[in-house]
Amino acid sequence: MAATGFRLRTTSRERGKKAVGDEKAATDGRAAGRGKPTAREKATSWYRAAGRRASGKKGGRTARPASAPRHALPLPFRLLAMVCAFAFMVAFAVVLARLTLEPSPASVSLVHSNLHPGRSIKAYLDQPQLRDAVKQIGGNILLGVPFGVLVPVLAPRARGVLQVLLLTAVVMLLVELAQGAMVTGRAFDVDDVILNTTGALLGWLLLGRRLGRAVHRRVRGAPAE
Repeated sequence: MAATGFRLRTTSRERGKKAVGDEKAATDGRAAGRGKPTAREKATSWYRAAGRRASGKKGGRTARPASAPRHALPLPFRLLAMVCAFAFMVAFAVVLARLTLEPSPASVSLVHSNLHPGRSIKAYLDQPQLRDAVKQIGGNILLGVPFGVLVPVLAPRARGVLQVLLLTAVVMLLVELAQGAMVTGRAFDVDDVILNTTGALLGWLLLGRRLGRAVHRRVRGAPAE
């Protein structure tokens, strides 16, 4: 009877040890399963990293914010350059008005309106004297050069070649319309607008774009301490 009781107690103890072992194995399995992050844990980790980047934190340290871009030239020098460009533009406008809007009664029978691009240029080139052709074509080109040089300095947001050409074409078109409609001995000529715009392109390529960048160029400062 005593041996039977001892055997029963031994069997119960072995079953208890086996149950404890099974539970430990199950716990180890769950822990091993948790070693590989789930999709939810990955998403949570990604959102936390995005939040740290948005708040300017990197590697546990707050990143130093970079200072805003500033002009390469101080404000007084930029203002001086713009004032000089404006004075030159006013002087050029006076010269342009005298050359294009001054009446010429002696030329009434000689001038004719031209709405066909290239017709007047061809007539200039067909002149027997090369000097006359150079004077007509070169003079109209030179009238447009100041636009290409001065506009990028006066208007920082119109420094691009397309903006300069468009502005020049509009101004010269208005001048041609005015002299053709109101000035005696003058006529509208679309080739003059084309040549003036070509001059503005040359002025922009040779000097205007460099002046615009030099006066209004922005540079990034060093990071804030």
